[in-house]
Amino acid sequence: MKNELTFGQVVAAARKKLEWSQKELAEKVLREDGEPISPQYLNDIERDRRAPTSDHMIKQFADVLKLDKDYLHYLNGRFPEDIRRAKVTQDDFKAAMTAFRKKVG
Repeated sequence: MKNELTFGQVVAAARKKLEWSQKELAEKVLREDGEPISPQYLNDIERDRRAPTSDHMIKQFADVLKLDKDYLHYLNGRFPEDIRRAKVTQDDFKAAMTAFRKKVG
């Protein structure tokens, strides 16, 4: 059976493994303006009602929870910013996706 975890489930599991409350994790994850996220926002993420919309937020979760940021981007349905900014041709992108599918398939 393939991994069917969501971004929120992975974040919740990592938080619980560290034995942190939602409030404790929310205090450690900072928005772009340097302010912590709210426990309600974190609760919504963990319950898959919301998802981080920026690379900064995904990196914050990865750093704080010691998770792989590329895997979190994947779970969040986004490509990391450095890949989005790269000048990739259609053929290069197709080749990369074919290799990815071959690896996970």
